[in-house]
Amino acid sequence: MSNVSADATAGAFVDQFPTEARVIRATFWSSFLALSIGALFGLIQVLHRTDVYRFIDSADYYTILTAHGVFLAITFTIFFLTGIFTWAVTTSLDRGVVDPRFTWAWYALMATGTTLAGVTILAGLLDDPPFGLSADVLFTFYAPLEAHPLFYVGLVLFVVGSWLAGVDWFRTWWAWRGDNPGERIPLPAFMVLTTTIMWYIATAGVAVAILAFLLPWSLGLIDSVNPLLTRTLFWYFGHPVVYFWLMPAYLLWYNLLPKLAGGRLFSDPLARAVFVLFLLLSTPVGIHHQYLDPGIAEGFKFIAMTNTMFLLLPSLLTAFTVVASIEHGARQRGGEGYFRWLGALPWRDPAFTGMALAGLMFAAGGFSGMINAGMNINYLIHNSIWVPGHFHLTVGTAVALTFMAATYWFLPQLTGKRVWSRSMGLAQVLLWFVGMTFMSNAMHRAGLLGIPRRTAEPQYSGFEFEAGVGSVAELDAQIALGGTLLFVSAMLFLANVIATTFGGETAHAVDNALPPALSGPDDSPAVLDNLRLWTAIAVVLVVFAYVFPLASIVDSGGLFGPGIDGIKPLTSVALPGGLEAAVESVAEVIA
Repeated sequence: MSNVSADATAGAFVDQFPTEARVIRATFWSSFLALSIGALFGLIQVLHRTDVYRFIDSADYYTILTAHGVFLAITFTIFFLTGIFTWAVTTSLDRGVVDPRFTWAWYALMATGTTLAGVTILAGLLDDPPFGLSADVLFTFYAPLEAHPLFYVGLVLFVVGSWLAGVDWFRTWWAWRGDNPGERIPLPAFMVLTTTIMWYIATAGVAVAILAFLLPWSLGLIDSVNPLLTRTLFWYFGHPVVYFWLMPAYLLWYNLLPKLAGGRLFSDPLARAVFVLFLLLSTPVGIHHQYLDPGIAEGFKFIAMTNTMFLLLPSLLTAFTVVASIEHGARQRGGEGYFRWLGALPWRDPAFTGMALAGLMFAAGGFSGMINAGMNINYLIHNSIWVPGHFHLTVGTAVALTFMAATYWFLPQLTGKRVWSRSMGLAQVLLWFVGMTFMSNAMHRAGLLGIPRRTAEPQYSGFEFEAGVGSVAELDAQIALGGTLLFVSAMLFLANVIATTFGGETAHAVDNALPPALSGPDDSPAVLDNLRLWTAIAVVLVVFAYVFPLASIVDSGGLFGPGIDGIKPLTSVALPGGLEAAVESVAEVIA
C-alpha cells in the first residue's frame, strides 16, 4: 500500500519527496495558526456566553463567532486536509507531484484567500474599520447578512486554491496510471480522488451563491438578493463540506489506526465502497438543514430526510471495518477474550489514543445527527445550542482530534525529529476528550430546553429556562469548564509541535510502512474504481434532489428576491407584555 519500506528512517519521506514535504509542512503550519486563533476566540465566546468573564462587548461577539467558525471550520480543517491528501497521493503512488510550481501556486492562493477573509473579519473589532471592512456574517455567511466584498473575494480565492489542489492530485494519478496501466488505484489515492470529486460537486453551489449573488450585491451591482435562494445554495454546499472535513479523518482511521494497533486493515473493498457511498450521498441532503424554512415544500424536505438516512450506511460500515481492524491488531499483540483485547492496544501512544477517542466521539455525534436528520424531532432542537453540541462532536472532535493526534505520527516524518513530549501529547488528547465531553453534553441538554445558539445573550428578560435535571447554571458551568479545557488542550498541542520542530532530538529509525489489508483490492469488483461512473451517478442524484426545489424558490421569490432592505428588527417590542405592539410591528414589516 505504501512505497515507504519498513526499515525507513524518520526522515526518509523528506529525503525522497523534499518538495512535497515542504508543502505539507506549510499546510500544517497554516492549519495550526488558524487553530490557535480559532481556539482563542472559542474561549472568549464560551466565557462570554456563560457570563463567567466578558472580554468584549456583546456587539463584538458576532465578529468573534464569525472568526471562530471561519478559522476553525474552514481554514484549520482544509489546510490540514490538503497536507494529508498530498502525503497520501505521494506515498501510495510512489511519485512526487507533476509540477512543484503548480503545487506552491495553489497553496499561495489558499493562503492569500485566508488572509483577505481573516483581515476583513478581524477589522470588525476596530471602532472605525478602514475602508468599511467587516464580515459579521457568521460561518454560514448567507443573506440577508452582508459582508464587505473583500471577504467574498477571500473565500473565492481559498476555494479556487482547493480546486487546484485537487487538479494537482489528479495529475499525479494520471501520470501514475500512464506508467501502471490496468493497476487498481491504491486505497489512499482512491480515497483522495473520490473525496475531491465530491468537493467539486459540492462547491458548485457556494460558488454560484458568491459569484452570482453575494459578491455583486456587496459591490452594489445588484440591489437585492433572494435570501432563501442563497441559503439553499449554501446548504447545498454546507452539508457535504462536513464530509470533506471527515474524509481525511476516515483516511487516517482506515490506514493509520490499524498500523498503530499492530495489525492490518480488515477490508480494502469495504473502504472503497464507503468512499463511493459518500461521493454519491453527501450532496443531495442539504435541505435537511432547512426543515423550518417556509419557502420549501414538505415533499422536498422529506426526500432530503430519506437521503440523509442512507448516509448512516457508510458510517456503520466504517465503524465495523475500523473496529475489526483494531481488534485484529490487538490480538496480534496478544489480546484475548471478548473485550480483554482492548487492554492490549497501545493506549500510551498519543496518535492511537487520540484517533480512537475521536472515533468514539464521532459515534456519539452520529446518534445526535439522527435527531437532526429526522423532520419531526428536528423541530425540537432546530437553531438551539444542541446543534453546536452536535457540530463539536463531529468536526470539533472526530476531525480536529484526529488531525491533532495524527500530527504526532507525521512530525518525525516531516521534521526528522522525535516528538518533544509524548506524555504531553497523551495528556493533550485526553484533555480534549474530557473537555468536549463536558461541553457537548451540556450543549445537547441545553438545546433540549430551547436555549438558542448564535446569540451573545441567550437569556430572555422575564423568562427562565426550566431544567428538568440540574439547572441552567450547572449547564453553563459545564460549557465554560469544557471550553476552557479545550483551549488548554489546544495550547499544549501547539507547544508540543513548536518544541518538536525547533528543539526536538533527531529521530531513530521508525517503521513508516502501511501494511496491506487482510482483504485486498483484488477481492473487490473493478467497477469500484470507475470514477467516471460514480461521478455521473452523483451528478444525477444532485439534479433530482435540487432542480425542482431551486426552481420553486426562484418561481415564488424571484432570482434576486423581492428586496430585503425594508425588513427592520422589532426593537420596540417587549414580549410577552407587548403582544399587541408585536402584532402591529409585524404587520408594518409585512406591509
